[in-house]
Amino acid sequence: MKFLSFIVSVIALIYNEVEAIKLQANVGELFTYKIEPQLFNWTHQVISQQFRYRPSLRSYPDLPSWMRYMYSHEYHAGFLYGTPPESAAGKDLSLDVVALNRQNYETRHVVVSMFVAHKFPTPNVVQMKINNLNWVHFMDPGRVENLRNIFRNDLWPNSREDLSVVFMESAVNMGGRLPLRPQQREGVIVHVGSFAQFSPRLMELQEEVRPLYKLPSCTYKRTSVQKIFENVGFKLDWCAFRMVGMESPTEILYHSGKQSEQQMTEDQRQQEDRWIGIAREDVPVRNYIDEFAFAFAIPGMIFAILIGMLSAVLCFQHNKFSSNSDYPMASTVQMVQCSDSKSNQPITTLKNLKDPNFLLDNISMRSQSPNNSFYQLDCGNSSIYARPKPPPYKGGTLGRNGVDI
Repeated sequence: MKFLSFIVSVIALIYNEVEAIKLQANVGELFTYKIEPQLFNWTHQVISQQFRYRPSLRSYPDLPSWMRYMYSHEYHAGFLYGTPPESAAGKDLSLDVVALNRQNYETRHVVVSMFVAHKFPTPNVVQMKINNLNWVHFMDPGRVENLRNIFRNDLWPNSREDLSVVFMESAVNMGGRLPLRPQQREGVIVHVGSFAQFSPRLMELQEEVRPLYKLPSCTYKRTSVQKIFENVGFKLDWCAFRMVGMESPTEILYHSGKQSEQQMTEDQRQQEDRWIGIAREDVPVRNYIDEFAFAFAIPGMIFAILIGMLSAVLCFQHNKFSSNSDYPMASTVQMVQCSDSKSNQPITTLKNLKDPNFLLDNISMRSQSPNNSFYQLDCGNSSIYARPKPPPYKGGTLGRNGVDI
């Protein structure tokens, strides 16, 4: 009996933990859901980051392709959001949400059931970027209602019956940059749509901001409807304001690089969802021989050219030195002093004794001595006689009696 009571208590505990919550989402309309501690019967929160959540598709490790989960540190809660495509119409989804209490490591489990209702996608869409808000701020129904009232009451009165938010995403997740200061908002991209035709005021507004489309961002620009948005707390980037619909088929979606899910055919969606691998023999083979040859051939040619140029320069310098080596590197030079007869001041000149012209100069140097021992030097206006220096003395060895041996 004790064993049976234990099994019954365990089953009851599992039944209490796995509760089914039923939700509904519409095709082409933004779906949001907040995951908070009250969902798991946790009534108090001791620390700000006490709980963590992990949602996934039942029996799968991830969420559907159109759904996204993000945790907000500002609200201390998790959020599921996304826009169901037309291919998900009429389907039931079951999500497993596992929560972790980081204080005592207790885990709880909740099953969220969802039905995607069929709805015709809105053909006319207004796209905008709001700079002073984050994505989590649009989880507040009050802000969404304020934005819808701007269009329903002022800019787009014909959309009062069916105006809805069809898309919402963080500007950073769509390719934008994080702000320089953490206190600044990241920005959020919002699309609102309706079956009603665009109003004349919306058409005038698009023509007003059309010259700004070539700029990536412009927070300084003010428009005629600036005060309408600022009075409710929205600061728009008018470079990102677009109107897409049946009346403007040439316009493209500004915030996505491909066609929207609403404009794609069923075959195109199936081709996108299906991944087709390639065969092993179709994988390109890398040729390492050509790459190594290309990597070594060019540096080798450059190195050979440099070696040839250096060799040519060295050979040229060697020939130049060889040609200059035929002449003596040094010559015997004698300094001869000449005195001017008028000023009686010595004049110093240099004469090369090995120069043959030194003895045979017909103009400046002539022999005037009978024994050819004196030579006449031309020193300016006067001529003097000078005897060349004798050869160096080679002394002998003297004996004891002073006789040269």
